[in-house]
This record gives sequence, C-alpha cells and structure tokens, in this order.
Amino acid sequence: MSIKRKTRELFERREQMLQGGGEKAIQKQQSLGKMTARERIIALLDEDSFQEYDLFARHEGRDFDMDKKNLPGDGVITGTGKIFGSPICIFAQDFTVAGGSLGSMHARKITKIMDHALKMKVPLIGVNDSGGARVQEGVNSLAGYGEIFYRNTLASGIIPQISVILGPCAGGAVYSPALTDFVFVVDKISKMFITGPEVIKTVLGEEISMEDLGGARVHCEKTGNAHFFAESEKECFEQIKSLISYIPWNNKRKARVLRPRNPKNAFKIENVVPSDPKQPYDVKDVIRALADGSDFLEVQELFAPNIVVGYGRMNGQTVGFVANQPLILAGVLDVDSSDKAARFIRFCDAFNIPLITLVDLPGYLPGVDQEHAGVIRHGAKVLYAYSEATVPKITLILRKAYGGGYIAMNSRHLNADFVFAWPFAEIAVMGPEGAANIIFRKEIAGAEDPEKMRRQKIKEYKAKFANPYVAASRGYVDAVIEPEETRHFLIHALEVSETKSVALPDRKHGSIPL
Repeated sequence: MSIKRKTRELFERREQMLQGGGEKAIQKQQSLGKMTARERIIALLDEDSFQEYDLFARHEGRDFDMDKKNLPGDGVITGTGKIFGSPICIFAQDFTVAGGSLGSMHARKITKIMDHALKMKVPLIGVNDSGGARVQEGVNSLAGYGEIFYRNTLASGIIPQISVILGPCAGGAVYSPALTDFVFVVDKISKMFITGPEVIKTVLGEEISMEDLGGARVHCEKTGNAHFFAESEKECFEQIKSLISYIPWNNKRKARVLRPRNPKNAFKIENVVPSDPKQPYDVKDVIRALADGSDFLEVQELFAPNIVVGYGRMNGQTVGFVANQPLILAGVLDVDSSDKAARFIRFCDAFNIPLITLVDLPGYLPGVDQEHAGVIRHGAKVLYAYSEATVPKITLILRKAYGGGYIAMNSRHLNADFVFAWPFAEIAVMGPEGAANIIFRKEIAGAEDPEKMRRQKIKEYKAKFANPYVAASRGYVDAVIEPEETRHFLIHALEVSETKSVALPDRKHGSIPL
C-alpha cells in the first residue's frame, strides 16, 4: 500500500474519531448551552497548542452488544497543551459519546494522562461531563474510578489539580473533583450529587429539583465543594486562566514573578478601616489597597463569606491572603470559615506561596448549633494549618484580635515570621466591655452610678490591655505601624523571608483533626 494511501486512511480514521458521537449528539449538546469536549479544550488552551493522545483507543465492553458499538475515543479526550506558554495536561469527558460514561478504557486514558502530569510535574485539568459509570462494563467501571481517586491522592501537593464540572458529575464520580485542589462550576450547567432526585424521592419521599440538589450555586454557597462560580463556560475558562497565572506549576517551583505595580489610587488604606471597632467595612478593600494593581482573585467567594481567601501579588510575587471579613458576622471564625481557611492555607504551603493574614475578629462564633456542629474540631484545623505551614507567614492585626481567634489567625505563638499591628488594634482575651463587666463586676454593681463606673472601667481596661503595645512589649507584635506604612512593611517582610528554611521533625505525616 502506498504512503499516499496510508496517509489518506489516517486522515479518514482521524476525521471519524473527531466527530465524537455524531452531528445529532453534538447538536443536542449545543442546544443545552454546552460546548463539546473538543471546543472546551480549544477555548481554554493557547491557540494551536493542544496535542491529543489515544485518539484511536477502543472500549473493552463485550456484553450487551457493546462489541458492536463504535465509541470514538471511548468518550474522553486526553492530551497536553499550553496556558500562557507553559505546558499542562488535560482530559475532557465527551458527553456526545455514550453520555461520557466511564468504562475501563475511558478510565485508562484518564489515568495515563494523570500519570504523565505527575511525571512531568505540570498542572492537571479535568473537565467532567459524564452520566457516570458505564453499567454495561460492571465492576470494571468502578475499578476505573478507584484508579483515578488513587492518582488524585498521589498527585496532591505535588502538582495543581483543577476540576471543571460542565455537566453531570454523579455518584462515585464526584469524589475525584473533591480530591482535587480547585473545582469550577457554571450556573445551570454543573451538577454534582451522590444520589439523584429520583432516588431521594423513592427512599425519602421528598421532591427536590436537580438544581436545588446539586447545582452550581448549591456547591458554591452551601456545601463549599466548589471554589469558583461562573455564569457561562467562557467566563469559567477565563477564571481558570486567571488562577493558573497566580500559582506555580509544581511544588518545587515558585509562582511566576511579574513586574511590580502600585495599587490603584482608588484604594487608600488609611481611608478604608474605621477606628471604631464596632463599625463594619469591607476587608477586600484593604487587600486591594495592598496588592499590586489592586488585583485580587478570591477563592470560594460565595462560601463562608465571614472569611476571605485568595491570591494577589506584592512587588510582583504571588501571595495568599487570609482575612476576616467584618461585614459578615463581624468576621468571626465558625465551622465553615475554619474549613475554608485551613484548606487554602495548606494549598499555599504545599506550593510555596507566602501567606499574609489580616486580622479583625471577636473570636469564634458562639452558640449551641456551632458547638454541636463541631466548631472545636473544625476550628482546630486553622491552628493546625498555620502551625504546619513553613512558607513565609506574615500577620497584620487591623483592629480586634480577641481570645482564641487571636491565637488562630497566625499569631506569633503559631510561629508567624512577622506580626504587625495598627495603633488602634485591640489584642485581648475578650472585648473591653465584656472584660470590664467580669473583672469589675462588684465595683460596678456597688457604684452610685453603675453605668458611669462601667464606662470608666472599660476605658481603664482598654488603656491597660486592649491595645497593641502590651503585646509589643512582650515581643508578640514585631512593630506597631501606621496604616499607610503597611504595604512597605509587608513587602520588606516578604523580601527578608525569601530564603526562609525550616527543619521539621522526622515523621511520616501529622494527624490533622479532620
């Protein structure tokens, strides 16, 4: 057979595979407002950078007439490409082919590209759009999921793993995204759940819509399973690119350093925070007043908003911000915000991203509901994450830092490298009002004018304890600084910490209070 004929045969075979599930299936996918798997890859990666592998892979099902079916690529597209000129590995499930169901070859293609990503130390992006396990292949499908989960775990902390939910992701399949670092969802398109509405109705007799059960908003606002919410697939891909620009390619590298930029003039830090500790403000404005170009990529914006986490740059270098949000519940720590902060801190530590913590909170959220939900265990995760982290850790106390909240938010006692405080910061066991009511209870009760005596004792307590100078006199605060000096002090601390090295005790791993 001539070379020309062989080449033509290759072209024909390739074209057949590239058609996926066929024109009718593609039109149905697009009618639902969804891109095809191939369109998604092209939209996300640098132009002409995608190289596909295992295009001609064939499924291994032999029962239920599966041997007679042609499933192009076995319902998943895998390969390598580039984002901002740097290599990544990617897979995208193709819902037009057997509903993107996972069989043994489908799983083998995914695990092969996962192995490649880990070996080459490059990020892995997985686009999930699947009806679940391929029932015609029985236990082989379940085995495939297990192989994927195992590799998610092996790669954790070594390469960034990003999951994109662009269709159904049901049953056991949801545990792969749950094991990855970041989950992206799109409104009205993304669906994540263990058991569907039909099963819930049958077992519990309850009616619930798919959207309310496991839609994008549910997982961004209530469960915390998703990290980024988008209105469209295009917006989702821009979010992924933005995230990729901030994080390093693996745990042996640091994030790309860009040209330093000053914050925008619109954000004057001295005008952002009221000195009255009871008056709320948006801590994101403080972050924007500190970050290069006032750019800030928030992670899990819709979940546990009483704490803010995300990425910015200081002097061109990526940093992770963790900040109490006084606008929501006065910035207290609770079950959900503790989980959110701890996970973010651990990712930053694993990937060499310095941490800047902005403190303004009255402590942990009190209440029976929180106690019964395990606030002790969940709150301990923050303590553990900060204590374990070896990246540069810098803390700024803006206003209130009371009780256990002061300790938890990267205090000197958890081995913070630098701790700064503004002059009107209050660092104490509890707020001055509560403390005065306890300490001077008898004097207040016995006074001719109890309210006047109470105000006097509050003032006395503030002067003696609720200020940054007591902590500074003990070395718990390194410097009391003016708000307008903050960016200078933080950048200097980051520069000094550039070569930080920590020798940890020899152990297999710690036991975080999960």
